[in-house]
Amino acid sequence: MSERTPLLHYRLSASINEQSGELHPCLPGEAVERTPAVSRKKSGHSGQPKKLSTFFGVVIPTLLSMFSVVVFLRIGFVVGQCGLYQAIAMLLVAYLIISMTVLSVCAISTNGALDAGGAYYMISRALGPEFGGGLGVMFFLANVCSSALFVLGLVEAIIATFGRPEDELSFASPVQVLPVGYWWSLLYGTGILLVCLVVCLVGAEIYAKATFLIFLVVMLVLATIFISFFAVHPHIVSLPSAGPPVINGTGPQPPTTANFTGFKLDTLLGNLDAEYAVDYTTGNMMTFATVFAVMFNGCTGIMAGSNMSGDLRSPSYSIPRGTITAVIFTFITYNLLSVLVACSCDRVLLQRDYSFLQDINVWHPFVTIGVYSSTLSAAMSNLIGASRILYALARDDLFGSVLSLAKKTSRGANPWVSVLISWFLVQLVLFSGKLNTIASIVTIFFLLVYAAVDLACLALEWASAPNFRPTFRYFTWYTCVLGIVGCVIMMFLINSIYASAAIAFMLLLLLLIHYLSPTSSWGYISQALIFHQVRKYLLMLDVRKDHVKFWRPQVLLMVSNPRSSVGLITFINDIKKSGLYVLGHVQIGDLDTLPSDPLQARYESWLSLVDHLNIKAFVNLTLADSVRHGVQHLLFISGLGGMRPNTLVLGFYDDCPPEDKLTDPTFSSFSADATTLPLDPESECPTYHFSAVRESVGFRGGDGKVLGPQEYVSVIADAMKMSKNVALARYFHQFDRASTLSSAGKGALYVDVWPVNLLRPDSSSYVDTCSFFLLQLACVLNMVRDWRHARLRLFLCVEEGRSLRGPEEKLGHLLKELRIKANVYTVPWDQQVALHWQRQSGTDKRPPFQPQIGEDVLEVEKEFLEEEGDDDFVNSFPSNTTRLSDEYLSSVNSLILEQACPPPAVRFLYLPRPPADTRRYSSYLGQLDLLTKDLGPTLLIHGVTPVITTDL
Repeated sequence: MSERTPLLHYRLSASINEQSGELHPCLPGEAVERTPAVSRKKSGHSGQPKKLSTFFGVVIPTLLSMFSVVVFLRIGFVVGQCGLYQAIAMLLVAYLIISMTVLSVCAISTNGALDAGGAYYMISRALGPEFGGGLGVMFFLANVCSSALFVLGLVEAIIATFGRPEDELSFASPVQVLPVGYWWSLLYGTGILLVCLVVCLVGAEIYAKATFLIFLVVMLVLATIFISFFAVHPHIVSLPSAGPPVINGTGPQPPTTANFTGFKLDTLLGNLDAEYAVDYTTGNMMTFATVFAVMFNGCTGIMAGSNMSGDLRSPSYSIPRGTITAVIFTFITYNLLSVLVACSCDRVLLQRDYSFLQDINVWHPFVTIGVYSSTLSAAMSNLIGASRILYALARDDLFGSVLSLAKKTSRGANPWVSVLISWFLVQLVLFSGKLNTIASIVTIFFLLVYAAVDLACLALEWASAPNFRPTFRYFTWYTCVLGIVGCVIMMFLINSIYASAAIAFMLLLLLLIHYLSPTSSWGYISQALIFHQVRKYLLMLDVRKDHVKFWRPQVLLMVSNPRSSVGLITFINDIKKSGLYVLGHVQIGDLDTLPSDPLQARYESWLSLVDHLNIKAFVNLTLADSVRHGVQHLLFISGLGGMRPNTLVLGFYDDCPPEDKLTDPTFSSFSADATTLPLDPESECPTYHFSAVRESVGFRGGDGKVLGPQEYVSVIADAMKMSKNVALARYFHQFDRASTLSSAGKGALYVDVWPVNLLRPDSSSYVDTCSFFLLQLACVLNMVRDWRHARLRLFLCVEEGRSLRGPEEKLGHLLKELRIKANVYTVPWDQQVALHWQRQSGTDKRPPFQPQIGEDVLEVEKEFLEEEGDDDFVNSFPSNTTRLSDEYLSSVNSLILEQACPPPAVRFLYLPRPPADTRRYSSYLGQLDLLTKDLGPTLLIHGVTPVITTDL
């Protein structure tokens, strides 16, 4: 027996990944090229019929992938260290883990057309480009490093037989003719890699023909191994001279011989229990975890068959049956070999000689030939697999122009640039010479990919998507979970540091692709999962369990032309307080007279606007015969279950010219030119900020009419009838969020609140639903992070001589009970009230029936909160819109302006109900116009539901 260098055994015992790459060529004459892109280019090559059967296309590649050299050099190591009992237990656990992944692979592969690209293709199409691209890169690097590992393993196997150590020239056998050393090993590895490169570039068919021959060689070697246990007589085997050096010639001397006993009961009994010892090639003490990690490497490579789907005659039939057949065959083979080894070889032989099968074989070179052939096949197939994965990544454009060169192919559709890049990287890895550290992380990379396949199958199953209908049904969500857990446990069992680093690397790639890659058309499983969960929780959101303590604004904002409404859109986004936010848009038209729905083409532009403004809003568009009916539609249908708008926000009905606040030219569908709109002959004030109609360039409908004041106020009245809070926004075309908030650092950001019905000076009360609603919205705005430095100013209108017990102190106490921080200012308005009563009766006296803030306000407030179902006593009075003079309204407007020092960022005013007499709608709108003239950004707010409570 020739002298064997311990480097080979060291390499094979140090957790070398035995993956043979994820791509194996087909049989002679079969189509070899499989492009992993989303849509494969049509050519004569790709148009060839698929000819591979289950056996040649799935069973053979998977068997070669899973056997490799482990069957020849690791079975004895596992049994010798952990005993037969634990060896079989390890095999059961390992195959349980990979069987869960096999079930996931079979399920995904039978759910539709599976192109080449292997695990990358499955993960990217199931989980989206982020996970697919990140894991695809890791899969590519794993194949590159694995190819280099097998090349170096083959070099060491060759040197072990034919190497000629310089210090043992006199003892070298005739076959030991090759010089050894680092540079010589690098030269041998480079030569072997060049052979692989030539085959991948111009001779893929040669390798395809050799695949079946390699399979026959491996099966023949396995047959001779099984026969040798029965045919070879017991004898003494010389052990390799390797191990830790003996210090000063003292200490226990390592044994030099061991026994092949043949089948004996004593031998079997001696090998049943574990007896962990020092690894003779590394000097490290073996444990259950280290042996399990080494053994598990021989159980992987299960995706070789699924990557052949591009050339299979019937992928959905072949992949499940072929993969499962290969897994069962390897499982039986490993267990039989373990039993035969435990019955015929003593423990010293198993622990001290990893190549003992060569010594007990009927013809010693048989095992060496098996090692050479399987290692060369694995190295070559890893190189091919790496090139195909790189080509798939390049075709999917996940990394932009970085991988543009890798898309190039030859006339036969061979990605030769990807092959060259992969070969170059493998050559770089070869320079390291020692890859024991890399071997562990390569194994972890493969395990992470397998866990991702299980995750993809689990996500598809949990999403309950109707199109997930795999014909392979022998899996459930808990088999996917077991596969994920098993792979993750194995990763951390092999090396916890490398496992953590691999996961961190994957997350980094995921984020990189998420922000840099273009949107794909593959579909995102995250969307399906979100839909599934949102539907479930929406059903759990019972509107009957709503409570005032957890009220939040849920806003429907009607928008005509977004280009002139940017300020209002961004402000309402701040005031929603994590509630529902819907942008509504009405287009005038009749679907009966149109060939198709005109809103469908514009929906994506609205979504792009939401992204551009960075707001958290939904979009709801409708087609109606009038703006009023359109708003009714949106109020009825917007939202689902407990997530429905409770507040309607409208732009004010005035004649302010629109200003284009959206400078991005990509939103050309939102016209900014509305200055030439035809005016309503009655009001002469088109609604620039209210609701959009035809073509988003005006408010003229198909009947030639525009939105008039009557219809506008009717929209307000409709919303209140539907128990919706209403807010009218005026002058928000002057609102610039960035510049407004920049003043917060200077202490000059104010929000003014006037919680009194200024159109009812004869019933000025601060304790009603609408007043509390104003306070709540102002408080909500103040709770937003960017508005926390804003100061709330609450203005209390009082008449001299009529306030009792200090109205300012009483209101301050009320705010304390409501937990609202605001500065209260008393504003005398005797002059304005006098103007009102002069209009009514020609005197400045007022009836004495109305309670003022000086009365016991806190008790009134508490009583009001307890009786939330009672009607608001202020709104129960008849409308007095006909009795308000323009002088009074202008005086109140001036009063508000006088208090604006410094000027506020926004004002909140009380919005009274529209009059019951619809003939007075125009007068009502005119009064609101006079009241809010030149006030700057102002919200006129009317609340119809209680939103504040003092209870815990």
